[in-house]
Amino acid sequence: MDDVDRAILAELQQDGRLTVTELAERVRLSLSPCHRRLRALERSGAISGYHAHLDANALGLTFEALVFVTMRSAAHDTISAFEQAVADIPHVLQAQRLFGDPDYLLRVITRDLPAFQRLYDDELSTLPGVQRLTSTLIMKSVVENRPLPL
Repeated sequence: MDDVDRAILAELQQDGRLTVTELAERVRLSLSPCHRRLRALERSGAISGYHAHLDANALGLTFEALVFVTMRSAAHDTISAFEQAVADIPHVLQAQRLFGDPDYLLRVITRDLPAFQRLYDDELSTLPGVQRLTSTLIMKSVVENRPLPL
């Protein structure tokens, strides 16, 4: 990956809807070389997809929380069952397995506090292998959807 590839990636992180023509102009390449580089970046996995960024507030999803999960066991079957089950919950925006205690960090979003309580009681607390859940509410996002440093 060279400086031109990094410039292509930087432009696409800012606006994934750029046409190849617009992208070529911005990175100062002719159309064919820009298109070849773009396809190579997609094939290599550097570009894994394109999507629209939605505004959660505009969609009525105004309640966000971080949920820390401590597991009863680190057995492979338990971990695998937990990870599969948590991946199936649409309100879980991110789930990371951590070193140390707690075992997982979940970022969840709901419409409001009652919806969060239902999610917490009915789904999160019943996930396989969960010993304890601890949550903290997000007051505001200071940095969000930042482009990757290139």
